[in-house]
Amino acid sequence: MINAYIERCEQRRQALLAAMLPNSVCIVPASTLVTRSNDTEYTFRQDSDFHYLTGFPEPDAVLVMSNSEVWGSPFSALFCLAKDPLAEIWHGRRIGTEHAVDQFGFSQCHNLDDIEVGLTSYIDGHQHLYYARGHQAQTDTLIDDVLAILRDAPKQSKQAPECEIDLRALLHEMRLFKDDDEIALMRQVASISCEAHKQAMLMSEPGKNEFHLEAQLHYSFALHGAKNPAYSTIVGGGDNACILHYTNNDCLLQDGDLVLIDAGAELLGYAADITRTFPVNGHFSTAQKQLYQLVLDAQLASLALFVPGSTFKAATDKAVEVLTQGLLDLGILTGTLQDNIAEQHYRQFFMHGIGHWLGLDVHDVGNYKVANQDRPFEPGMVMTIEPGLYIAADADVDEKWRGIGIRIEDNILITPQGYEVLTAEVPKSISEIEALMAG
Repeated sequence: MINAYIERCEQRRQALLAAMLPNSVCIVPASTLVTRSNDTEYTFRQDSDFHYLTGFPEPDAVLVMSNSEVWGSPFSALFCLAKDPLAEIWHGRRIGTEHAVDQFGFSQCHNLDDIEVGLTSYIDGHQHLYYARGHQAQTDTLIDDVLAILRDAPKQSKQAPECEIDLRALLHEMRLFKDDDEIALMRQVASISCEAHKQAMLMSEPGKNEFHLEAQLHYSFALHGAKNPAYSTIVGGGDNACILHYTNNDCLLQDGDLVLIDAGAELLGYAADITRTFPVNGHFSTAQKQLYQLVLDAQLASLALFVPGSTFKAATDKAVEVLTQGLLDLGILTGTLQDNIAEQHYRQFFMHGIGHWLGLDVHDVGNYKVANQDRPFEPGMVMTIEPGLYIAADADVDEKWRGIGIRIEDNILITPQGYEVLTAEVPKSISEIEALMAG
């Protein structure tokens, strides 16, 4: 899988260079280590753009690409940390410049210590510089220093690029459409995440803490090869589920409450993003069933519009229609369907969008509009679908509805024929959930 992925990274570099203007150079930095406390760092996570183009796993590296004939297009060079026996005793083995060329398919590789001189040479003479300015301050400073050197040396026949172009417009458009290797990885991480959600359901019982379910999720991720979660796990029991980004996960689970879990694993950089809501004790109450079924009906109605040519807006409008009509039927809202939608009364109970792009970032890159119009879905796009209802403990509604938060989220691949639910393995109907938890 790694060798195939690295080969695919090389193909992506070539495709990106082909999409750039002639005589262009491109700079993409890796992530750096971030201090957590004193002399310890957070677990390293590679920059998504850099990972997409290189597969190189180490921090403090810089990718340079050129489509100039001077360098023999397509050309790619890497600046990375050199081998250092003493540093490797303390911090782990490094790939080093020699092995980076062999293992990752770069044209050349250089010691990171030489980067200012090296970048000056590589950028010199190119007409266009593609770079994501503002993404990483340290590299912004480096680029500015190199451009200043080039601009101040006309007598040495050095030439700075005439213009700088934001790399993200091209690169993020590429990342929006997943290739076969990416789809295979996303199916795999979705399956791992589904199993973890099922294990959390089986573990749930009154008296357990939210962090017990969080620990079970993370254990299951790692047990199946996904060492880290893709984002901060949400385990919200009772009215904690009404806090959209609740991550304290430190309250006892109460008999008769629902618990909302929003969690997904990360595998080779690719994220899953699943939400399920289920009863702590394994049995929905009548009120919980009514609200839960309404959210599920909205999801299924909206899901039918996750097909080529449709849009997030069309899917959102359908979910809003179903949710609003259901809230009217239950007496939570009053008035007409049209007035409630026009005046957005539903937003006190459903206040977020229907979904987002998914990939190397859990909220993945890609424009949601093209030419100021809602972007149509196309095959190869992957996104979430996640309607919800959140009725606060102090909401002005019948007491039986208060303190209930429900969200149902799946990961969807748009196919030429329609869609594929990547996260279908984890139950979401009332009968399926109750049957699993009874087991």
